[in-house]
Amino acid sequence: MIRFLLVLVMLAGTAGAVVAYGDPDQIARASHKVSHIFRGQAAAPPPAVQIQRGQGGEFALRAKINGVATPMVIDTGATSVVLTWETARAIGLPLEMLEYDVDLETAGGHTKAARLTLDRLAVGHLVEKSVPALVVQRGQMKTNLLGMSFLDRLESWGVRADKLMLTGYPELQSSHRRSRTAVD
Repeated sequence: MIRFLLVLVMLAGTAGAVVAYGDPDQIARASHKVSHIFRGQAAAPPPAVQIQRGQGGEFALRAKINGVATPMVIDTGATSVVLTWETARAIGLPLEMLEYDVDLETAGGHTKAARLTLDRLAVGHLVEKSVPALVVQRGQMKTNLLGMSFLDRLESWGVRADKLMLTGYPELQSSHRRSRTAVD
């Protein structure tokens, strides 16, 4: 009986969220949680990646963009994922079709960038699809930035001591995945 009441409360909360927000991703997550309760299954632990702070104070990692491994640095001050021209070429992005019409302020100064969407961006077991990104002109940056267009898709991220923890949503990943450490 208590389980039934809990399910009713969850359904009412989900209905309220649908009315209040209308966010299809949130609705899908809530629906998946309710279906787990009905089936009597516990939700899988959320996928997580732990990144050790580098000697220079940065959080560097190797991500896979469209299946190609590339070095990146976490930059919470960057609105978007930002790729160097050289990385974009190595990944096989259509550079000849890009329009460099976005003004961008970097640590090195002002530059122009082009908008595009990455099919797939993975950091360990955290995988996001259709990630908005920018590509800077040739030679304008030396480092790829993992910015907020990726980080905002996670359930949470935060720094404790010298470790950055990125945590995804449990229902979007398979249940056998555990916390991992990203290595250069």
